[in-house]
Amino acid sequence: MPDSDSNNKTLSVGIDLGTSRSVISTSSGARQWVESYVGWPKDFVAQKLLGKKILFGADALEHRLSLDLVRPLARGVIKEGTDTDEESVKELIGHLIELANPDKDASIHAAVGIPAEALKVNRAAIKQAVSNFADKLIVVSEPFAVAYGVNALDDAMIVDIGAGTVDFCIMHGTIPDEEDQRSLLTAGDYIDEQLFELMTERYPEANITINMVRNIKEKHGFVGEPRKKVQVDLPVRGVQTAFDVTTELKRACESIMPAIVETTMDMIAKFDPEFQERARKNIVLAGGCSQISGIENYLINATKEFASCKFSRVEDPLYAGADGALGLSEDMPAKYWENI
Repeated sequence: MPDSDSNNKTLSVGIDLGTSRSVISTSSGARQWVESYVGWPKDFVAQKLLGKKILFGADALEHRLSLDLVRPLARGVIKEGTDTDEESVKELIGHLIELANPDKDASIHAAVGIPAEALKVNRAAIKQAVSNFADKLIVVSEPFAVAYGVNALDDAMIVDIGAGTVDFCIMHGTIPDEEDQRSLLTAGDYIDEQLFELMTERYPEANITINMVRNIKEKHGFVGEPRKKVQVDLPVRGVQTAFDVTTELKRACESIMPAIVETTMDMIAKFDPEFQERARKNIVLAGGCSQISGIENYLINATKEFASCKFSRVEDPLYAGADGALGLSEDMPAKYWENI
């Protein structure tokens, strides 16, 4: 850890350590992101070919056949007792900070947003990983970081639909505690698994990988009525062939919606009854899967049988968590750095 006593410069840093993508925003204006993959060459041939000891993000995915590839926050948590996953988190954080290009003599104050489940299970491991690069540290849940960044601090709910988890956070004008937060494990990765199974079942002749399916979801994902047919090209015996995947994509994307509706209404029902209506009118969707086409109208219609709700989406789902964490890093009183 750097010696903060010898430094005069302070760099505030916000990090969103996600299952799918990890993002950094800094007080110097730097904003960078990388897909949350870390890879080590499998052997000396791979090392010679790649010329690197470790690869990250898209670079690691591109060369995944030559690597021991790790996605450290799969399912929203670091696997307990897995040294490789803990090491990959440390390397990923170091890579993000390196991408931000901080001054060598800067004292780094880092606020790190992580999935709500990881906050419960892996807080100590995350702190240990970040402590290698920062002088001061706070670790918070991703939905709280989003709430802080979009100023949804009172009578509001954040629904952060990521790859590994869907994280819910009720905001009532204070720092949320565990009772104000909840997580579901059926999120973006679950959609990918469902879509892979549905497409494989309908088109067994097509050669499909989970990465191809993920790209289809991110480009064409929708819920509700489709605006047009979704047709994609897939290889069949080495030849690109067009397939209609509209039905399969709809079923896969909608597979996570009932649990989101149920959990949203359940959390609001446990909120102070005098403020429930305000919270229902201020539900903010964040995370990569908040960009699924039609999701706001779908959730409005799905919650009608319980109560009238209003959903909105963050303007920048990629940076919302990191920007909010940066705001926390800049605003946090000194006494809270050790207490959160």
